[in-house]
Amino acid sequence: MSGHKGLDKWFKQDWVDIGSKKKGGGFAKCGRSKQKKDAKRKYPKCVPRAKANRMTESQIKSAVSRKRSKAQGVGGKPTNVATFKKRKKAAMGGYVGKMIDADLGGVKVSNPSYKKYYEGMI
Repeated sequence: MSGHKGLDKWFKQDWVDIGSKKKGGGFAKCGRSKQKKDAKRKYPKCVPRAKANRMTESQIKSAVSRKRSKAQGVGGKPTNVATFKKRKKAAMGGYVGKMIDADLGGVKVSNPSYKKYYEGMI
C-alpha cells in the first residue's frame, strides 16, 4: 500500500538523452559522469524512451535547443525546460489559421465554417 506509485513508475522508466543520438540509431542513456570524456558533453535533455520514440525530429531539436539556451547549474541545480513548447492561443479563443476570402463581397472570415453564416447576410 505504497503512496509513491508515480515515483515508482518514474524510476522504472528508461530515461534517455534526446540530445545525443547513437550512430546505429536510438539515444544515449541519460546523465553525465564526472569523467573527462563527459566533461565537454553538453547538458542532457532527458525524457523517457517511449516519449523520445514518439517525438518528431523538429520536436527533439526544439526541446534540446531550449534546454541548452538556458543557463545550467544555477544554484547547483540543473535548469528544467518543458519538453513540448506551449501552443499559442487565439486572442478571442477562435480559429488559429489564415484569414480566407470566402467570396462574400470582399468580406474576409477567419473560419471556413462562417461562410454559411455570412452568405445569409449578403
